[in-house]
Amino acid sequence: MGAQTSHRYFVTGGAGYIGSHTVLALLRDGHDVTIFDNFSNASRDVIDRLGALAGKAPVLIEGDIRDEAALTSALTAQKYRAVLHFAGLKSVAESVEKPQLYHEVNVGGTEILLRAMEKGGCKAIVFSSSATVYGTHGVSPIDESCSLDPINPYGQSKADCEVLLENNCQNDAEFSAAILRYFNPVGADKSAKIGEMPKGTPANLMPLILEAATGEREKLAIFGNDYDTPDGTGVRDYIHVSDLAAGHTAALPYIEAHPGAHKINLGTGRGYSVIEMIQTFQAVNDVPIPYSIEARRPGDLGEVVANPNYARELLDWQANLGLEDMCRDAWAWKKSIVKSSS
Repeated sequence: MGAQTSHRYFVTGGAGYIGSHTVLALLRDGHDVTIFDNFSNASRDVIDRLGALAGKAPVLIEGDIRDEAALTSALTAQKYRAVLHFAGLKSVAESVEKPQLYHEVNVGGTEILLRAMEKGGCKAIVFSSSATVYGTHGVSPIDESCSLDPINPYGQSKADCEVLLENNCQNDAEFSAAILRYFNPVGADKSAKIGEMPKGTPANLMPLILEAATGEREKLAIFGNDYDTPDGTGVRDYIHVSDLAAGHTAALPYIEAHPGAHKINLGTGRGYSVIEMIQTFQAVNDVPIPYSIEARRPGDLGEVVANPNYARELLDWQANLGLEDMCRDAWAWKKSIVKSSS
């Protein structure tokens, strides 16, 4: 069912993994969407796929969020109800190697975006943050009152962006920001037409499982099986990317009615272990996943799970898709990629 009122939204990084699923949700709700993306970590054919899936194409502006002239031109050319800000670099490992680049793109890009929004008269933003801002407190489940202690430049860049948004809200009583702290997004749209396409060697569990499933990877390495968890392997809060997209669309009407900065966890509140993920993937898809047990990695925690109650209270949102959905949809997407490239 389409939205009763159609609005126009500006989405940075809208061709990427989480951005594209959120754009699809907005288009399906009848909204008009302009994507601003430099395709550094996305494929151009996503734009056509989104149009085909939604029956309505997004507008594309190709550009980099560090290009203030391009952003200002885009945001002053017409009025937008809100900005959804996904653009940025997101590899923890790369951030350790290139901390200045992560600050320049993620923090500097957000500063530039906020200036462009001011010139365009847009006073609402939904920001793509991360649970990495919490660091390694060892507290689980984690709620929004937990202090921030990021342990890598990527997490620090997200925390710095949160401060920028809070300051903007303090300096302008009409400005509003939803700061959405993601836990572990996985899966793909049920159509298997859009999904995650990590460039280079993936660092997250599901893309590694998918590579083991196709034979691209000989086996999956499990780092540690002696944690204080039910089966000894690490437990994380995995959330279906379509549920995550719905969290963004739920945040929009809330921030339009409530100025100020709102920090909100987006997770399921349910943790799944590495072994549980592998076993579910094998059962749902009837595909074997070879794996080996390796030594723990320094800095890894046994369990990291969200307390999602604030999102339910504020946004009337909760995750609806379970681990079987995540595994089934991720595999359908991976098979479609393999088929199209063969």
